[in-house]
Amino acid sequence: MLGGLRGLMAEASTMSGTSLWSAHTADLAALGERARLRSLSARKGIDFASNDYLGMSSSPRLARAVQDAIGRGVPLGSGGSRLLRGNDPEHELLEEEAARFFGSESALFFSAGYAANVALLSTLPQRGDLIVYDELVHASMHEGLRLTRATSVSAAHNDPQSFNDAAREWRAKGNKGRIWLAFETLYSMDGDIAPVAEMAAVAERHHAIMLIDEAHATGVFGRDGRGLACDLDGRPDTIVLRTCGKALGCEGALVLGPKIVRDFLVNRGRPFIFSTAPSPLVAAAVRKAICMLADEPDRRDALHDLVAHAEVVLGRHGAIATGSQILPLILHEDARTMAVASALQAKGFDVRGIRPPTVPQGTSRLRISLTLNATRADVDALADALGHALR
Repeated sequence: MLGGLRGLMAEASTMSGTSLWSAHTADLAALGERARLRSLSARKGIDFASNDYLGMSSSPRLARAVQDAIGRGVPLGSGGSRLLRGNDPEHELLEEEAARFFGSESALFFSAGYAANVALLSTLPQRGDLIVYDELVHASMHEGLRLTRATSVSAAHNDPQSFNDAAREWRAKGNKGRIWLAFETLYSMDGDIAPVAEMAAVAERHHAIMLIDEAHATGVFGRDGRGLACDLDGRPDTIVLRTCGKALGCEGALVLGPKIVRDFLVNRGRPFIFSTAPSPLVAAAVRKAICMLADEPDRRDALHDLVAHAEVVLGRHGAIATGSQILPLILHEDARTMAVASALQAKGFDVRGIRPPTVPQGTSRLRISLTLNATRADVDALADALGHALR
């Protein structure tokens, strides 16, 4: 048996790397030919690309919160999943304070928004149910949809009537299961805002449960930064995902909703059950970040002022005014998009090009993200450089 294994190893060693990975090499080459080959690049230049909207990731208050936590013995690593020994008091304190701040019955902390969305959609809807989802929801929601046992159907983007029609048609066929509506409040690539009140009315009409992703609205909109869906918190038909790695400047995600949702995810949510728990130090930092949302409203005011200014000066070059901190500039062609992004990066502006499949075919764009890591003067300089690059 050992000799046979050695023979196989010897045979494998004679195979070229090209033959072993030929399909993958061809796939990457095809991406390159279409100007869609991606690679990692270090952050540099003025920030017009991150989701650190309130500039909190480098806040001295967050740094001190972590230092204080270390001083009282909070560990860096959790050491295991939450159901084993990984459940730290910092996790539970965060969940208690987050539920209180956002006005929900309970909260559950995940290591990432991706894992949280996968858990929600793959775990909560049951066989015989229907999920109606906005056609532009996050890739993480699509992954959860791929794993769900429920039926799923897309609705036209930000169109409550399309959601309503899908639910009505499904019921008309005699289906008796639960209806779930999955949508975001602020879309990360288009920067547009969902008609939240109208979506809630659709949910009431069909006795549906809403799965609402507030990833890009948390911290930026709503009372004390509670998000665009803050008026729905605490309702039995509402589950809200709020990420901690964007405006809160940390990492991880909070699922807020009825206590039954928390209990069910703890018992049935595989992305939660089988993942090492998030760092307790990060949980301590998120607690402080939530406090800062209420304590430092000037951050939100400054960001909204910056957005208003940018909509004017960048709008002259085709950037779309969305009413949010995300301004897309649609350039359509993949190659041109990346060429303009490269030109801006060479001038010291960190602007990234976005191509399919992240966005629909033919809508390649610059995603200009406004954060407090940039100033009005930086926006003016970007506008000037953008004008030159487009010409």
